[in-house]
Amino acid sequence: MDKATRLTTTFDGRLPDRPPILGGWLAAPAHVQTLTGCTDDDYWADPFYWGLEAERALGTDGVVTIFIPRKRGGYRCVDEEVLENRASYTMERVVAEIEALPDPDAFRDEWDETTAYPEFLDRLLTAQRRAGDILWCPASWDLIPKALWYARYGYERALMLPVEHPQHHLKLLRLSAEKGRQVATMRARAIREGLHPRAILTGEDLCGQKGPMISPAFLRREYFPLVEYTFEPLLAVGAKIVWHCDGDVRPILNDVFASGVAGLQGFQRECGMDVEWIVERRTRTGDPLLIFGPLSVTTTLPYGTPDDVRAEVRRAMALCRDQASLVFFTSNTMTPDVPLENILAFWDEVHASHW
Repeated sequence: MDKATRLTTTFDGRLPDRPPILGGWLAAPAHVQTLTGCTDDDYWADPFYWGLEAERALGTDGVVTIFIPRKRGGYRCVDEEVLENRASYTMERVVAEIEALPDPDAFRDEWDETTAYPEFLDRLLTAQRRAGDILWCPASWDLIPKALWYARYGYERALMLPVEHPQHHLKLLRLSAEKGRQVATMRARAIREGLHPRAILTGEDLCGQKGPMISPAFLRREYFPLVEYTFEPLLAVGAKIVWHCDGDVRPILNDVFASGVAGLQGFQRECGMDVEWIVERRTRTGDPLLIFGPLSVTTTLPYGTPDDVRAEVRRAMALCRDQASLVFFTSNTMTPDVPLENILAFWDEVHASHW
């Protein structure tokens, strides 16, 4: 099978020749340079290109993005400048910023799909042309409403906003839901036109290692109904939405599935998110799950041996066989603490496998 067929076959719930591999989260420029033979100057002249070439060298079937560090010499998407900007927010500034945002209903009514869709489609097709034989499966973090705004305002303001200013928080939540609905509408149209993969990775980091960081009761009352609202256009065309789940998601997992989610990605075993029982779960329509994973970037990949990595690949296949559709992926970004030999062992073991 070619790469696109291997992925689309799996997205449709059928068995390909072997499990496909998703990539794009290689957050280690030195590994990219080793895999491709490019210099540091080459890499930073076009990190998207060289990130794709690294995935090509590994034999990746599809990518959800190409991870690019914020600045040369680093490997993170968050640096001192981002942290300083978050720290500069006072609650008064947060409230003022939210008040200046448009009304969610007005934002919805003023959206012009005839202008937005061609621009969206151009970005999608341009990325696929650059990816070549690798299937471009773009993750969509802006697809859903956002309950916790720590990426913009920092954790303290984000966690206190729904407590101290609940109406402002709800405005943000509903505005982001309207934006997500627009994204869903365009991706659904591209799926109908045969231009977009049927599976989409999305989600929000709502949970830490001890469970949800925001009240599950609030999420059930305000958040998940809006998540379902944003998903409607995609579910109508048969899209499979895969939820990124960091931390202990067990207290809200039923709510995630009830919103229409068809699969999961993440799986921190140290937080109780074990693939053994997850593969037995079913969607709200009773279908087997679509699994993106489960190679851990907090245990096996950074601290295991190549043999440990190979064993994890075989274990995942055995667990998912006849239970769930499996697309191999990592639980999160592979930073420089993941040895390249472990990455090579991961890809090599999958390539050598078959159903």
